[in-house]
Amino acid sequence: MYKKPGYPKLIVDLQKLRTNIEKVQNACRDQGVEIAGVIKGCTGLIPCAMQYEQAGCAYIGSSRLEQLEPLKEAGIQAPLMMVRVPMLSEAAEVVRICDYSLNSEVNVLRALNAQARIQDKQHRVILMADCGDLREGFWDKDEMVEVAVMVENDLHNLDLAGVGVNVGCYGSIMATPEKLQELVDIAERIEERIGRELEIISGGATSSLMRVIDGDLPSRINMLRVGEGILLAYDLPHLYGYDIPGMYQDAFKLRAEVIEVKTKPSHPVGEIGFDAFGHRIQYEDRGMRRRALLGIGKCDYGDPDELICCEEGAQVLGASSDHTILDIEDAPRDLKVGDIVEFDLKYATIVYLTNSDNIEKVYI
Repeated sequence: MYKKPGYPKLIVDLQKLRTNIEKVQNACRDQGVEIAGVIKGCTGLIPCAMQYEQAGCAYIGSSRLEQLEPLKEAGIQAPLMMVRVPMLSEAAEVVRICDYSLNSEVNVLRALNAQARIQDKQHRVILMADCGDLREGFWDKDEMVEVAVMVENDLHNLDLAGVGVNVGCYGSIMATPEKLQELVDIAERIEERIGRELEIISGGATSSLMRVIDGDLPSRINMLRVGEGILLAYDLPHLYGYDIPGMYQDAFKLRAEVIEVKTKPSHPVGEIGFDAFGHRIQYEDRGMRRRALLGIGKCDYGDPDELICCEEGAQVLGASSDHTILDIEDAPRDLKVGDIVEFDLKYATIVYLTNSDNIEKVYI
């Protein structure tokens, strides 16, 4: 069987990841907020998931059942949460694998209840409200209240654990105090009808950490589902100017090998058509330039614009499926075939790289 000799490699610094988890945990704990550590951004890599449990996350979540199932086999005891609303076809597996799931469809709730009865389990559900981001959730809040009452009174193998909301992932809606208060208002309407307090009011994801930092998170919000804000800690400081001191943005690094170094024209020569992905690209003519090819491409990380090259003076020009092209004309280091170039990453590239079988994962 072929065994990859070395590169490309994804270097995962588990101590930096653990520090990020603990920093977010501490900031949230001070305001009475628990964390569901979302591991979909690192494809549920077991050594990463273990850091969440060891740091004391109340829940571990993913949008993919195939990422959650191996966690129990690895000995992880934290409650598992499905953070994408389930497909009807996977109801049985959601109940088998997960302790909690986020839900917005009555038929799926009924299917979960039926499967929980067959499996002799109690499955805990969080009903999702759509407060304007227009992804998952009940838009009609009267309907949401009635469904909550139905779950509480009629679906005996489901436990109504709480309510949740998503903001900022599709519709770019900000997690303002007013927006999150809408969820609290819905929760309190449900509590009045069912005659008890809900266990969970889940006020969104990484974007809601802004409210934790500012100290203006509505007081009844008691759980956030955090992925990027732990794995990368990039979006809040770079996009919104919010920062939790001591967070690392380089817990994940890519190393790739140089496979060709030559001086070539900077503009393609001939009639321009479309690239391998059907895009028409604009190229800048800078004359003859020294270029390096790397043995990694879009199949491995997605968008080359999401790579942050750590090689001084080098610039990512673009990529095809299996090659990445650097301009190294102004690089002080005399790069040669066989040399290694390192990259910092963004969230999307971490998702791709951790999914790629072509990438060796190295834990330090």
